[in-house]
Amino acid sequence: MRCPFCGDTNTQVKDSRPTEDDAAIRRRRECPGCEARFTTFERVQLREIVVIKSDGRREPFERDKLLRSLRLSLQKRPVDADAIERAANDIVRQLEQSGETDITTKYIGEKAMAALSQLDPVAYVRYASVYKDFREVKDYNDFLADLDQVCKKKAG
Repeated sequence: MRCPFCGDTNTQVKDSRPTEDDAAIRRRRECPGCEARFTTFERVQLREIVVIKSDGRREPFERDKLLRSLRLSLQKRPVDADAIERAANDIVRQLEQSGETDITTKYIGEKAMAALSQLDPVAYVRYASVYKDFREVKDYNDFLADLDQVCKKKAG
């Protein structure tokens, strides 16, 4: 593993342990060259996933992009970082277990929205505003009215 600080390829593992949800191995590493410490994660990858963009372009799936979008939606919200990691792991696991190697951004967006709806309602609306491309206040009002109906059906 290359040191992110000095580029040395001779880093040493100081500690290894499973993550809270047992979906990865967390490794604390140290670089003997610059003595910096950093963390890496080792995850199982069942298959290579290709994302099909709305314009037809294809690119490799990047878990970090998914995690970044979840974190952005949850910015300044009272949600634990571990819960965000677990949500990302769950989404990736669902994508890998779908049996498909080509997955649309729409499908990924739906999985992200479902996860956010369980984590935080404000983050859910934030994500939806980008995912569904809200352009005016009416779009928010319509979405929130639909959301209110869904919540009332679940409660009653």
